[in-house]
Amino acid sequence: MPNEISPTAPKLSKRQIFFRRLLSFVVLWTVILAGLFSGQKIISDCVFLVIMVLLAGAGLWEFYGLVEKCGQTCFKYSGLAGGCLLMVGTFFNLNGMLGLNNSPARVNDFETTFLILFVLGLCVRQFLSKINNTAIFSIAATLFGLMYVPWLLNFIQKINYFRHVDGDGHFYVLYFVLITKFSDAGAYAVGSLIGKHKMIPRISPGKTWEGFGGAIVVSGIASVVFVHFAGSRMPSMNWVHAVILGIVLSATAVIGDLIESIFKREAGVKDSGRIFPGIGGILDLLDSLLFNAPIMYLYLRHVLKGF
Repeated sequence: MPNEISPTAPKLSKRQIFFRRLLSFVVLWTVILAGLFSGQKIISDCVFLVIMVLLAGAGLWEFYGLVEKCGQTCFKYSGLAGGCLLMVGTFFNLNGMLGLNNSPARVNDFETTFLILFVLGLCVRQFLSKINNTAIFSIAATLFGLMYVPWLLNFIQKINYFRHVDGDGHFYVLYFVLITKFSDAGAYAVGSLIGKHKMIPRISPGKTWEGFGGAIVVSGIASVVFVHFAGSRMPSMNWVHAVILGIVLSATAVIGDLIESIFKREAGVKDSGRIFPGIGGILDLLDSLLFNAPIMYLYLRHVLKGF
């Protein structure tokens, strides 16, 4: 009896992949933001914490998978445990369950202490390893994964619970997430229509300077419109800050996307994972947000707070 040949899934076009990723992103962040704006603090906090830990864990798992595809080793499970503990510990500090309530200095001290102990733990883990002879790379890759995914994602928690400008941190989270995704949409739309000049073809052949300009223009307009309608919930924000943040966040969103492309290209894969069949992984959805989160937090803390 001849073997049956299973049908091959049709290959998705670049446009289909973009819109499916965008839809996945919208669904994911709709759940998060619905929890944040539920009006019930316990629901809001639980939904936020659970999803942030899941995002950090899944993103870190994919990053360590890329490391292994490069033929290198890392302490995957130690890194995953450390990443989840970092997220949960920061949440407890921000909510006053550990130490002073929402003190930035206290949270920074916690993160510093945690990272020191994490590196020491990795060294002890290396002492116990009988098969791993690449200590420097393994420890460095594990630590970098922790810094690249959970540590950068942690800034979303800091934005959400930032109360020193008498505003609502939820709106700042919503603002920077939307502006980042408008940057992605602007880059894709303009790049597809008129893109001719490649930015860095050896890293990402599809990105063009025209698309980069579209990202800045679209996210800049979206930023001004958002602040116009929601500015009353975001003290100290005005159109000047909206323009500055729109430009900065759109530029770093593109850079964040390119950084992940470097890792994927070195690993020889198109997507960071297979959580979303035909679309990609968690890192593909988070790449443009990872570096924008600390920029939004630092602007909020050191610029907006001063006005």
